[in-house]
Amino acid sequence: MAALICGSFAYDNIMVFQDHFKNHILPDKIHILNVSFLVPKLRREFGGCAGNIAYNLKLLGGDPLPMGTVGLDFTPYGEWMDQCGIPRTHVKVALGSLTAQAFITTDLADNQITAFHPGAMEYSADNQIADAAGVTIGIIAPDGRQGMLEHAAQFKAAGIPFIFDPGQGMPMFNGDDLKGLLAQATWATVNDYESELLQERTGWSLTDIAQHVEALIVTRGAEGSRIYTREGQLEIPPARPAAVIDPTGCGDAYRAGILYGLMNHLDWSVTGRIASLLGAIKIEHPGTQNHQVTRAAFAARYLSTFGIPLAW
Repeated sequence: MAALICGSFAYDNIMVFQDHFKNHILPDKIHILNVSFLVPKLRREFGGCAGNIAYNLKLLGGDPLPMGTVGLDFTPYGEWMDQCGIPRTHVKVALGSLTAQAFITTDLADNQITAFHPGAMEYSADNQIADAAGVTIGIIAPDGRQGMLEHAAQFKAAGIPFIFDPGQGMPMFNGDDLKGLLAQATWATVNDYESELLQERTGWSLTDIAQHVEALIVTRGAEGSRIYTREGQLEIPPARPAAVIDPTGCGDAYRAGILYGLMNHLDWSVTGRIASLLGAIKIEHPGTQNHQVTRAAFAARYLSTFGIPLAW
């Protein structure tokens, strides 16, 4: 029973500027901006939504099958996937392209300047849902626009239930696009900011959206998450991280928890708590795929966090 995870693969190039941007950017000279920042340390992490979700689902003991397009520079990432036991069957190399890359520079006040190169993501529509066998559930995470649209239609045509996760891809779609995607999806998930944008673009309230899918999951950071169904709302308490090291990728970890719960027919209260705890564990580590946890350790922490045993 595999989960087909459609989305991006990317390299995250993370740099820290040992000063404040405000000391080097003159407000009255923005129109002729020309600055250079010395960044003594550079960290390159494996990332992208499909890669992150697959990594986290594998940690829980799930069966991830990621699908995405990558570039000629993907070899180190591919070797990492092999080490993790994550299949590359549907990871396609787009010749002449680089893997998507983010270049993130953070100053000492945690301000960020980010440049993102989509690269091979633009060819995501070259992958076809029908090419994946043994799939019982899917997710459409941020990817190339056309790929997201076509994969939704293909999931629907194949009768495979899927989660729609627009994420940072939300700006690519207008209200009609989003209504069409929600009409095809079985479930949808967004963070609190994205939920506001989704309501604004569709003209639907969260309660309205929940009438078009079986469940709408809204993550709310340190306040936990809220799950809207046709029957009502369910509050999921937050799992507190032992230390806040790096929140990047915690949303993808949460989504892996949702996938795991759905694949194993767990109720929403358990599914949401699994997702919340996995997100917290991710936050305690730098990067998006550097955390480790065994099923036994996860179950023990679930009990200590929520006060109830985990039956999974």
